[in-house]
Amino acid sequence: MLTIGLTGGIGTGKSTVAKILNDLGARVLDADKVGHDIYAPGGPAYDEVVAAFGKKILAPEGTVDRKLLGPIVFTDPAALKRLNAIVHPKMFERMRAMVDDIRRDGERSPIVIEAAILIEANWTPLFDEIWLVVASRENVVRRIERDRGLKPEQTEARIRAQLPDEERRRYASLVIENDGTLDELRARLAEIWRAALERSAKS
Repeated sequence: MLTIGLTGGIGTGKSTVAKILNDLGARVLDADKVGHDIYAPGGPAYDEVVAAFGKKILAPEGTVDRKLLGPIVFTDPAALKRLNAIVHPKMFERMRAMVDDIRRDGERSPIVIEAAILIEANWTPLFDEIWLVVASRENVVRRIERDRGLKPEQTEARIRAQLPDEERRRYASLVIENDGTLDELRARLAEIWRAALERSAKS
């Protein structure tokens, strides 16, 4: 039984890959959604995050407002490091518990967790394999401009702020090149998924 971490930089299409894998029958978990649960009132990180950054980050109903928290942590590396130190270990434990629960329910096929910051957050011990989605810079810039309305210089700034693909490749069990058509990606992923099912059955 395999647990697969799916990662990749902005604009590479990892969410599209996750959706196609889901269509192929994969059980896909989204680390972003886990993060939202961690921040929620009563969640394991809520009290610590509020204690660290104050009630000024709260919406009127008492939830952590990421639009208020974002400008604080993304303009101050020390603040971002403090937030990550609170949240990332708790996300790791939550995702590990989710995988254990799914396995206890009888799921034998690979479980896929989509996580953009999988490597940076030190979540690699959770996974048997790490699948990296990559695309050319030209395609990344074009997709982000199309999907998010960012200008090329804004996109370039986001790319520079990320872990480089060269570093991600050091951790990758499999690299998925996503510079072709959607049909080509679907066909490639169908092959990849069939092979993963065979590996999972043997593990």
